[in-house]
Amino acid sequence: MKKKKAAALIIAGVVFLVLLLASSWYSVTFNESRLVVPINLSEYTFRMKDLPMICSVSLFCLYIIYLSVLLIKAILKNKMGENSMKYTRNLNPKLGYLGFLGFAGFLGFWTYHLNQNFSAFVFFLFFGFFGFYYEGRMSNTLMDERYKENRLKATVKSYQISTAIIFLALIILGQGRAMISLDFTLIAFVVVVTLALALQLFLSQYLLYCYDHSEPSEESEE
Repeated sequence: MKKKKAAALIIAGVVFLVLLLASSWYSVTFNESRLVVPINLSEYTFRMKDLPMICSVSLFCLYIIYLSVLLIKAILKNKMGENSMKYTRNLNPKLGYLGFLGFAGFLGFWTYHLNQNFSAFVFFLFFGFFGFYYEGRMSNTLMDERYKENRLKATVKSYQISTAIIFLALIILGQGRAMISLDFTLIAFVVVVTLALALQLFLSQYLLYCYDHSEPSEESEE
């Protein structure tokens, strides 16, 4: 991905997030929290004051869908051309800044306070996008046997760590004693799972970068 396109993608994400926060504040302050708290759509009537919230939510949803499509296309492209590729794909390390979208997951505490909706916690998954930085640092790397071995080792290690975290969360939260209510238990589980998956995405690239850059120096010392 070209630098200009990557920069535009990051700036657009920040702008759409700011617009969403601003329109939510406007709705809560000046529009009786319409479209922020749950409403009965069968009784809904459009007001001009609803327009900022409708536009910002629509833009942000389209942006998330676009990012998802780009991610899926990149994964499919990698899988299809993996056997024939000799070098890793050329990726701009600045795409790692997309990981800051993970902070949108903290909006879940706000939305839960307003209307008991905690779906925003899923945005914690975007922290995994920080891994794009290390993948970008390894652009055009020769995919020799050592690289493939390191990639497999990094993938297995990242899955082991994320699976262990989820397993421990199931054991601890399954007791139900440490949580105030069932809602808080479910929130804690969603947060832990999304953060564990984000950690897996990040570690698979970070560990690969560490393995690839540490082994040559160790061999030269020997």
